[in-house]
Amino acid sequence: MFFGSFAWSFVFVSLPFHIQRISPLDPAATLRWTGWILGITSLVTVVTAPVWGRYAARGDPKACYVAVEALQGLGFFVMALATTLPELFFARLILGAMGAASTLAFIMAGRLPDTDAVRRRIAALQSSMTVGQVIGPLVGAIAAARLGIRGSFVLGGAILLGCAAIVHWGVPRPPGPVTATTAARPVRRREVAAVTLIVLGGSIQIFFFTSILPHVLTGFDVEASRHLEVGGMLIFVTGVAAALGAMAVPRLAELFPERRLVAALLVTSSICLAAFAAASSVWLYGGLRFLQVLSIAPVFPLVVARVAQHAGGAAIGVINSARIGAGFLGPVVATTLLTWSSPGAVYVLLAAIGLACVPLVRLREVRTAP
Repeated sequence: MFFGSFAWSFVFVSLPFHIQRISPLDPAATLRWTGWILGITSLVTVVTAPVWGRYAARGDPKACYVAVEALQGLGFFVMALATTLPELFFARLILGAMGAASTLAFIMAGRLPDTDAVRRRIAALQSSMTVGQVIGPLVGAIAAARLGIRGSFVLGGAILLGCAAIVHWGVPRPPGPVTATTAARPVRRREVAAVTLIVLGGSIQIFFFTSILPHVLTGFDVEASRHLEVGGMLIFVTGVAAALGAMAVPRLAELFPERRLVAALLVTSSICLAAFAAASSVWLYGGLRFLQVLSIAPVFPLVVARVAQHAGGAAIGVINSARIGAGFLGPVVATTLLTWSSPGAVYVLLAAIGLACVPLVRLREVRTAP
C-alpha cells in the first residue's frame, strides 16, 4: 500500500503541468479540463469501489488486489501514450473504473475475529498510504524533471506492477469472510451509513487543505518566492501528523472507550479548524494544522475496524468510497466557498461538518448494540 500510494502521488504531482503542455486551448479552457482530468478518477472510483469490493468479498480479495494493481499500472502506461486532452481524460476515467486497491486491502485486513488486530492492520495501512502520499510528490517532481513527464508516468506504472508482484508472491491468501459463528454480530445498514458519514466528514477535514493553500499564504504576507517552500512544509506537516495519528490508534483504543474517543477526536479537530481563523502567523497556523490532523487521522481506523470484520465487500467499498470522494468534495467545497467569502467562513463550515458527525458516533453505538 505504501508503494501503491507512492506511485499515484508520484504521477499526480506532474499531471497538471503535462495537461498545460499538451493543451491547445486558452488558459480558462485548459483550467476546466485540468479540473475534470484530475477529478474524474476519484469520481468514477466512488462508484466502482463497492462493485469491486462485493466481487472480492465473495471470492479471493488477494487475486482481485493483484489484478487491480496490475490494471492500474497498465493504465499509467496508457496515460503516457495520450497526446490529447480527451485521450488523457479517457485514460484517467478508465483508471477510476479499475476501483481502489485500498478497498481490497481493507477487506483482507478485516478477515480476523480479533477487533484489536483488525484495528492495528487498518491503522498500518492508513499510515503506509499517508507516508506514500507525502514522499511521492517530492520524488515524482524530481523524476519528471530528469526523465520527462511521460517517463515518470511509465515509472509509476512499473511501480504498480511491482506492487502486484509483491502481493502475488509475498502475501498469503487471506482466510474466508468472518462468519456469524466467529463474529459477535452482523453489520447493519444504519451502522454502515453512520460510519460512511463519519469517514466522509473526517476526510473532508483533511483533504480540503491543499486547494486553498496559495490563498492562505497570501493572507499571511508570505513572499511569492517562498510560497512553494512554505506550502511544501505545511503539506509535509500534514502528512507527518496523519501518519502519527494513525500509528497511535492501537494505544488510544486501549486507553479510552471507543465511542468517547471518536467523539473527542472529532470535537478537537473541529476546534482546531475554527482556530485557524485566529492564527496570526504561518507558524501558528502550521502548529494548529498539525494538531488538527493528528486528531482526525485516528478516526478512520477506529470506526472502520469493527465494521470491516462483519461487513460485506460492498459495504467496505462504500465506506472507502466516502474517503475517496472526500478527496474531491473537500477541495470543491473549500474553493467554492472561498470565491465569495473569507477563509474564516471556510474553517467554520468545515468545523461544523466535524461537529455534525459527533451524534453519529452515538447513533452507531445504539444501533449496533447486541
